[in-house]
Amino acid sequence: MATRRFLLPVLIACTFCFTTAIKEPKSFAYEKGIVANLSHCPGRYCGRTSLGNGSWSACGACERGLRSNASSACQICKDEPELYDWLYLGFMGLLPLTFHLGCIDAAAKRRTFTKEVMALYASAVVEVVVAAVATLLIADPFGEFRIRSCKERGLADWYPLFHNPNPNYEGVLHCTQEAVYPLYSMVFVFYTLCLMVMLLIRPLLSSKLLPGRGKSAIYSALYFLPILIFTHAIGAGLIYYSFPYLVIILSVVSNAAHFAFQLDQSMPGLLLGCIRDVRNLVILIGHWGLHAYGIIAIMVLNDKDAYGSLCALVPLPAVFYILTSRFTDPSNMS
Repeated sequence: MATRRFLLPVLIACTFCFTTAIKEPKSFAYEKGIVANLSHCPGRYCGRTSLGNGSWSACGACERGLRSNASSACQICKDEPELYDWLYLGFMGLLPLTFHLGCIDAAAKRRTFTKEVMALYASAVVEVVVAAVATLLIADPFGEFRIRSCKERGLADWYPLFHNPNPNYEGVLHCTQEAVYPLYSMVFVFYTLCLMVMLLIRPLLSSKLLPGRGKSAIYSALYFLPILIFTHAIGAGLIYYSFPYLVIILSVVSNAAHFAFQLDQSMPGLLLGCIRDVRNLVILIGHWGLHAYGIIAIMVLNDKDAYGSLCALVPLPAVFYILTSRFTDPSNMS
């Protein structure tokens, strides 16, 4: 009897909680279609466009270059890219340049710099610079070296496709737009221009300077540029927030791999190789530049100003490898 008296209130309480939890959810009310007065739209990116006669359009995606505000009105983006945005665009420009230089070096198969190889290096740099300048001039405002953009507010801004609302489960409102205008689209334009400029300049130079072998660098670009385009289409937002760390990690790994391929792994041999061999010195300075680039980007991302003190650590990976090379020699392990 005591057990029954205890269980009865518990069952009543559970029944009350269950019936409360399965109440019909409150519906989301919003005005559909064209409205005379501006009213709020569901979702994070849906907005209304002014029709010019005092009325507003139905809730949907804002036009390119516009973004919905707190009142769901599509307004023209008048922001300018911040320093971190420029560093991101610079990283996207460094990617094809680095691949170009690596493919040219692999195709040349030479341990020293020659006039032919240097000319192809210069060609790759010119191609990327021309594509970057043309991309800036094409972007709004047209013909100027500045960009009108929509301020990035979070990772969701890079993937608005996943935030199309379905109010009251009556149908999906397709409000997908370029919320980070034009940081997403201009990278596609840049990669396309890189490909076009390369096809206009490189084949003639390769046939003159490196006949037979130079074409392999062009074929490689025909593969890695579409891969870069696909990677940007899928992971642009993730790259935006992680590229400083990727730059630092890859520069350290690449720096260690470069030293590992040196024939003389002694400390004096590695030091003299960096000083006497111009090719090794240029590669080492390139790694240091990428390392400093990643450090500055991390500082900007985290709103820190300690650029100088941290950039002093740029040579540390190379110095660490040289100082510890004798301890990692396989002949010392028994």
